[in-house]
Amino acid sequence: MKSETTTNGKPTSKQKKWLIILLKVLAILVIAVVVFIATVFIVNKISSKSEEGKIIPYGQSVKVDGKNMNVLIQGQGKETIVLLPGYGTAAPALDFKPLIEELSPYYKVVMVEPFGYGLSDGTKKERTTENIVSEIHEALQSLHIDRYMLMGHSIAGIYGIDYVNKYPTEVSAFVGIDSSVPTQGGMDVKFPTGSFKLLKQSGFGRLLFKFGTDPYAGLPYDDETKEQIRMLSLKNMYEPTTLNEMEHIYSNFVAAQKLKFPKNLPLIFFIQANNTGVEGWIPLHEEQIKDSLHGKVMTMEGSHYLHHTKSKEITENLRRFMEEIK
Repeated sequence: MKSETTTNGKPTSKQKKWLIILLKVLAILVIAVVVFIATVFIVNKISSKSEEGKIIPYGQSVKVDGKNMNVLIQGQGKETIVLLPGYGTAAPALDFKPLIEELSPYYKVVMVEPFGYGLSDGTKKERTTENIVSEIHEALQSLHIDRYMLMGHSIAGIYGIDYVNKYPTEVSAFVGIDSSVPTQGGMDVKFPTGSFKLLKQSGFGRLLFKFGTDPYAGLPYDDETKEQIRMLSLKNMYEPTTLNEMEHIYSNFVAAQKLKFPKNLPLIFFIQANNTGVEGWIPLHEEQIKDSLHGKVMTMEGSHYLHHTKSKEITENLRRFMEEIK
């Protein structure tokens, strides 16, 4: 009987055959992976280029720090509301469409898209609260808007508390839509911005987005608006400007902890009633109004994005609140 190995320990012809087959299989797998990665990259590049021409402009551009910041103005009311988005809202003027449509019969609504958001340019300037607030103010000044209510969602609660202290003679009230609180917990997370950047550049961010759930399913947005939001989400996802803002989140929260809303400033918060992600969500907001002469916290059933489903209620209660103060 023949031995499976030679006397000197060298593989037999049968072993060589299996080794060759194994190497071929590994080579095929490596090639398949490389082809898949290359395909994802190329498809992303082609799709991104194609979508650039399909994005429909809205609003108007104003020069801020030498760059273009996009602002949508709707409504002819005597009083003005300036709307600020939460972190990472890809297309603020479209995302806030239900609320803008509810507010605009009664107010002049000014939706500001900060740098890195919507149709605004990106910027290399650090995304500190100081810079973000200064840029928003510069945009409003260039539009000759100098008296307004400030309404902000989510992280705009951090930028907003700084803003109203810097420009107290301009802001007539602050309205929070499930707005962040400087003392809330869990904001000292280290975000993997390098990994997010790689997802964007490789095209795998688009692939994950494609197989994710539709955040606008069942909401009051027409198909065209949802398609525009989808394309702007892919365009602005993990861009350097918002990644830089992500890196500054914790330091911006810490900087805001020394601030309070002015005592005489009318202050109303529309807050998610069932927020289980942040401990003491409602008490945190009640603490913010405790020294206010005109402060109110209203809870609403819904997601963090209350303006998606509760725009009518937000508008009605805001109008009632301001009338009571007058």
